[in-house]
Amino acid sequence: MSTIVLISCVSKKLPYKAKARELYVSPLFRLNLQYAQKLTPTRIFILSAKFGLVNLDDEIEPYDITLNNMSVADRRAWSQKVLEQMKEFCELNRDHFIILAGQKYRQYLLSHLKSYDILMEGLRIGKQLQYLKRQLAGE
Repeated sequence: MSTIVLISCVSKKLPYKAKARELYVSPLFRLNLQYAQKLTPTRIFILSAKFGLVNLDDEIEPYDITLNNMSVADRRAWSQKVLEQMKEFCELNRDHFIILAGQKYRQYLLSHLKSYDILMEGLRIGKQLQYLKRQLAGE
């Protein structure tokens, strides 16, 4: 069994093509990534509204798309794409997923995952930042 961390993309990005781990520049993304690395999972992926499942070292162009503005049908289609991409790297019925992503990013994925934890569920961004800072400080 592998442990996989899924982090959602954010709107604040560099204005040029870069590795995914560097493209997203918001404090929330940076802290999520640091926390994910501290957990020493088998793999870390980004859930990108445009590209679906993204490896940290994939070079991608900046974009201005979010699931928050998508219709239910479009979010379902996006989730199906992500699940197909996940099957290349993960065993959905065996691996454990740690999800650092908002409700719209995880909504249609969860029923396909046998084992998962949703960290910071229901917390507003300010509280998420506080939680992550405490975790990274070792509290």
